[in-house]
Amino acid sequence: MKAMVLKRIGPLQEGEARLEPAELPVPEPADHELLVRVTACGVCHTELDEIEGRTPPPVLPVIPGHQIVGRVERTGRHTTLFKTGDRVGIGWIYSSCGSCAFCQSGNDNLCAQFAATGRDVNGGYAQFMAVPESSAHAVPNVFSDVEAAPLLCAGAIGYRSLRLTGLSDGQSLGLTGFGASAHLVLQMARHRFPFSPCFVFARSESEREFARHLGAVWAGDTDEPPPQKLDAIIDTTPAWKPVVAALGNLKPAGRLVINAIRKEERDKNCLLELDYSRHLWLEKEIKSVANVSRADISECLRLAAEIPLKPEIQEFTLEEANKALAELKARKIRGAKVLRIDQTA
Repeated sequence: MKAMVLKRIGPLQEGEARLEPAELPVPEPADHELLVRVTACGVCHTELDEIEGRTPPPVLPVIPGHQIVGRVERTGRHTTLFKTGDRVGIGWIYSSCGSCAFCQSGNDNLCAQFAATGRDVNGGYAQFMAVPESSAHAVPNVFSDVEAAPLLCAGAIGYRSLRLTGLSDGQSLGLTGFGASAHLVLQMARHRFPFSPCFVFARSESEREFARHLGAVWAGDTDEPPPQKLDAIIDTTPAWKPVVAALGNLKPAGRLVINAIRKEERDKNCLLELDYSRHLWLEKEIKSVANVSRADISECLRLAAEIPLKPEIQEFTLEEANKALAELKARKIRGAKVLRIDQTA
């Protein structure tokens, strides 16, 4: 099978093609696994975190990719939920122990034995992959393969982030950064909380224009103060500066939810600007989001189908994976980037 493989960790330089094309054997599914013929795979900032070492794979080489849509090619001997030909989606959660308190409470994303698709095991930048049946999800018919792919991580992590804000209808919501996840969160928020005004902070005018097009009542730069203080803000950026700015824009008892698996080091000195009375006092909260649970993915897919939520898509071929990653690093973003693995799908 064709695949794009990561063999070396380190800062990604401009113009560098870090992923290497390879011809590899098709994996064999274990008894409780599905062999999936991949048709589409989303490109996520987490892939940059893997490549640059902020969340490094434990073993190299590895095939990245964790927003995967495909068809079941073959089933293991002890699978019961899916059959050959079924369309499935696969997200960041590849496996967990299933027996700890977190797994038993539906928070398998916090399991100490959590294994990530495309980091701890081979992922979807390839024509085939094997996955535990318990981590595969039925994809609603309303979505095409490329439309469904971003919902499996950008959508699901956005769904979890929105849920963790504790927002009630009528309360104000801010989104700082406006890429693959935030443009989906905005549409979810407008559906679930129709009387909650949404404010967007983004560096580029094109992102701000896109946010207004999707229904934001206001869109400004990261440093620009909104017309009112906000009840909750979701940060989807890889940087620290927006975190400090967001804390200053919260109401008393407001909550900042940080939707990022890691933060980059380049602007960490911005944390020295934290002023307790302005940024943290009056019972403001900071909550991080760790991965996604299986339930987050299933619930996100149901909500997205109900809206229906159609991601803005930029398509690339499998061989163009490096180009998609380079654009992501350069913040050339409008919606979500997706690799179309099977050009006939």
